[in-house]
Amino acid sequence: MFKENEDLISFILTYVKKLPEKSILVVTSKIVALSEGRIMKIYSSTSRDKFREKIIKKESDLALHTKYSWLTVKDGMVMTSAGIDESNANGKIILLPINSFRTAHNIRKILCKKYKVKNLGILIIDSRKLPTRVGIIGTAIGYAGFKGIKDSRGQPDIFGRILKYARSNVADSLATAAVLCMGEGGERQPLALITDSHIEFTEKINKNELIINLKDDLYLPLFRRILKK
Repeated sequence: MFKENEDLISFILTYVKKLPEKSILVVTSKIVALSEGRIMKIYSSTSRDKFREKIIKKESDLALHTKYSWLTVKDGMVMTSAGIDESNANGKIILLPINSFRTAHNIRKILCKKYKVKNLGILIIDSRKLPTRVGIIGTAIGYAGFKGIKDSRGQPDIFGRILKYARSNVADSLATAAVLCMGEGGERQPLALITDSHIEFTEKINKNELIINLKDDLYLPLFRRILKK
């Protein structure tokens, strides 16, 4: 179990004894947030809903109350309740990390030196629910050391037709694979290691490469209500 304000690097070094070249270390956002002290206590059950609403609105760029939860936009992503979580929080609420891309960069820098590897990816993940689909999948909220998008535009398909829109979301795909192994309940597996992924490693990344303007999004009709807020 990772505890509030525990040192994240020490935790990783304790449980990750080896990092192969061209591997990706996956870290759940919850332990990153705990290491940053991004946790709040709800003192009164009578004010719980009002307190959560206040925090959700503060943490969101846009927020819309729905039947089951808050639909929010934060850091260019649509998510429920600005990512705040009460599961495995011992009666408290845990917010998302402050800057997951910066944290991923810092972790990578330390681990590359410690394990003497050059090509190493760090992926900080959370879970999300897709519209019209049951269950959660993984999503990348920060990463370092690899390209999050594989761009196939301009290349021919197997019949020679030139691809116009084909881009693969590498970061979220890796996150989903990791979530499948790490679990969502009492598994106590906040770290995972991905090998043989055939991704493109790089020193510099574009943290905005996964973000699309909502006005250009295929699902714009679903988001019109949010854009009017």
